[in-house]
Amino acid sequence: MQDLSIALIQTDLHWEQTDANLAMLEETIRGINAKVDIILLPEMFTTGFSMNAEKLAEPPGGRTFRWMRQMANVKDAAIAGSYILKEQSNFYNRLYFVCPDGSATYYDKRHLFTLAREDKVYIPGNEKKIIEFKGWRIMPLICYDLRFPVWSRSEKSTEQTYQYDLLIYVANWPDARIEAWDALLKARAIENIAYAAGLNRTGIDGYPKEYPGHSAVYRYDGKQLAFSDKKEDILLVNLSSESQLQFRKRFDFQNDADSFRLISH
Repeated sequence: MQDLSIALIQTDLHWEQTDANLAMLEETIRGINAKVDIILLPEMFTTGFSMNAEKLAEPPGGRTFRWMRQMANVKDAAIAGSYILKEQSNFYNRLYFVCPDGSATYYDKRHLFTLAREDKVYIPGNEKKIIEFKGWRIMPLICYDLRFPVWSRSEKSTEQTYQYDLLIYVANWPDARIEAWDALLKARAIENIAYAAGLNRTGIDGYPKEYPGHSAVYRYDGKQLAFSDKKEDILLVNLSSESQLQFRKRFDFQNDADSFRLISH
């Protein structure tokens, strides 16, 4: 299992302007000179955190999905981020993880933010996803999911002690509650003995809500590997599989964890 390099694109977003956001992000992605394995984009990276799904949603395999495939091919890296998708008559806040070969896995946001009435517009996901990529097991999650540790808890089974190696969160997490973001992201890394990468946007959206960045990557022991606050930035981080493996062997806290399974999603 090789090391994994990730790039987190912390940026402002053009409010409900898909064309402008795709153009801006394409320029940013093409400008990444370092070789990376995964490029993370924010939650609802084509529009900002909008409830205007009827106007902004795309069908499966639509324009943004094709764009993600193109970018993954151009950079020879996986691209991951969420946008608004319509399937049949339902709307989803859906994260796609698109590999360089064009294959893709998606995760629908489980915990919808009721204070913004997200639950009145979108359908919640009901399935946890573990993505295998370059020997790593990766669990994708979206924003508000961060507050609910049971959903992200690494489930110990008879087959394996650790369910995944890396958590990724893409978010539009507002400035008013950013201390919670900082604390919870670090906690998710420590309690699951896994790397945790959290990407938050910057700028002000159309409501208006302010977003302060605070994108960060934490090691399996809680050490912060990267952090950026309010400025637009690209965080480049290399994750060591060997150091994680050795830590898990030496401090096998998960072996003492409670065995459980979710019986209702």
